[in-house]
Amino acid sequence: MIILGIDPGLRTTGFGVIEKLGNKLRYIASGTVKTASEGELPPRLKIILQGVGEIVRTYQPDCAAIEKVFVNVNPQSTLLLGQARGAAICALVHADLPVAEYTALQVKQAVTGHGKAAKEQVQDMVSRLLTLPGLPGSDAADALGVAICHANSVDTLAMLSTVAPQLQGLRMKRGRLVG
Repeated sequence: MIILGIDPGLRTTGFGVIEKLGNKLRYIASGTVKTASEGELPPRLKIILQGVGEIVRTYQPDCAAIEKVFVNVNPQSTLLLGQARGAAICALVHADLPVAEYTALQVKQAVTGHGKAAKEQVQDMVSRLLTLPGLPGSDAADALGVAICHANSVDTLAMLSTVAPQLQGLRMKRGRLVG
């Protein structure tokens, strides 16, 4: 299974492509889609949309995972980041890819074992987990981390999807499932 991870950003959107072979992960590619640091929003969103679309066409992933937006202190920054994320998601769903979403906390937990890990720790662990010759850039490392998080979660999600229909109508009462 080939997984595309995306770390959305309005100036720099990171991407990472890995292959999951059983329990092993293999690095395929990583990098960034860069827009102008200033300028009108619509052309910048178009660059993200087209850039992610080109990555999908180049690497032909089976699925994608993207980091969820967290709320910044500055609401305007949060809105802009959300729009960049939306452009990336549009490119992914336009290519008919299933898209999973993970918080930064989930990604850091999956990659480093600690949900409050620093960016440098994520870079280091991504490099180790994928046996890279050096450290990827921070945006690419975050995107590879999203892909690794999904690779570690995909088997559990598949198992839960087969069990979920059987659990419909059940509820908890005093700590026990009841029908």
